[in-house]
Amino acid sequence: MERRKFLTGTALAGVGAAATLSAPAISGGHEKLTMVTSWGRGAAGVFDAAQRVADSVNLMSDGKLEIEIKAQGELVSGLPAVFDAVTSGQADMYHAADYYYVGQHPAFAFFTAVPFGMVPSEMHNWYYHLGGHELHRELGEEFGLVSFLGGNTGPQAGGWFRKEIKSAADFNGLKFRMPGLGGKALGKLGASVQTLPGGEIYQALASGALDGTEWIGPWADEKAGFQEITKFYYTSGFHEPGAALSVATNADRFNSLSASNQKIIEIASGECEQWSLAQFKANNSLALTRLIDGGVKALEFPDDVWDAFGAASKEVMDENMDDELFKKTYDSMQSAMRQSANWDQLSAGAYVAQRTRVLG
Repeated sequence: MERRKFLTGTALAGVGAAATLSAPAISGGHEKLTMVTSWGRGAAGVFDAAQRVADSVNLMSDGKLEIEIKAQGELVSGLPAVFDAVTSGQADMYHAADYYYVGQHPAFAFFTAVPFGMVPSEMHNWYYHLGGHELHRELGEEFGLVSFLGGNTGPQAGGWFRKEIKSAADFNGLKFRMPGLGGKALGKLGASVQTLPGGEIYQALASGALDGTEWIGPWADEKAGFQEITKFYYTSGFHEPGAALSVATNADRFNSLSASNQKIIEIASGECEQWSLAQFKANNSLALTRLIDGGVKALEFPDDVWDAFGAASKEVMDENMDDELFKKTYDSMQSAMRQSANWDQLSAGAYVAQRTRVLG
């Protein structure tokens, strides 16, 4: 708990002298929670997920528990400020990708995505039935948070580049936007890695401040307009095979709620996790077709580049194994992933292969 005390003090300093611990907004049985987000208002898919959680909570509580969303830049600006606002009590909850907060603890990465990690179905199995949620809660306790999954983008694209990537050497000196442990792995290949909020990526790419970027996938990337700047698009990435989003509430504020309101937040978050995944998967294929029709070149990284990604990712993971909670979470994830993958490959994997062979 010492970590929480330290971070609360620094967070209050970071958001300014005006930031004070807010009293719960309660009037006549009506409670209001302020949610800050990592997303600009209207950002395709990700802001939709935050809005979905808020709308579901408001509806299921008959308006007695209201979530007011503050998009990126409306209450706080910058990705670390979202985390700090909630741990300090300036805001009640956040909707974000937890891997933005690996600087606070590297284990946060597991609850978005880690390199060569879980696809969405594996994440669901681990989180809801094989210990993942309990580890998310254990990690949150160190920072005064109660956390749930609240969205999933599905497998993310490898990203947009100004030139084709023909070998791992092409990453040396490349100015690239990639958060989380995937970004740290690219750094091992010599890339100059940056973490920017989604709303800042287009301008950085257009100005040349970035040589390339990953964001989400064809639908969200098309909405962001990256195809206006570059036409080289790698459709499969190593870094986020099934990126989850999180809803985290200040623990003191969460514990002040009734048991029914706590459950409403949990259910709304879990429902959104499934709804969000379906939204991305329903839109990505058609968006990719439009991008290709517009001149985008859809590419795959060569095998030797994948090998380099693997070696760099292992190095990053190994560097964090001296942290007890990181190692505990890593071991849990690996065990669950092996358990899930074995049956998936023998059942759904074999079926899809045969369906493709038979029907074309």
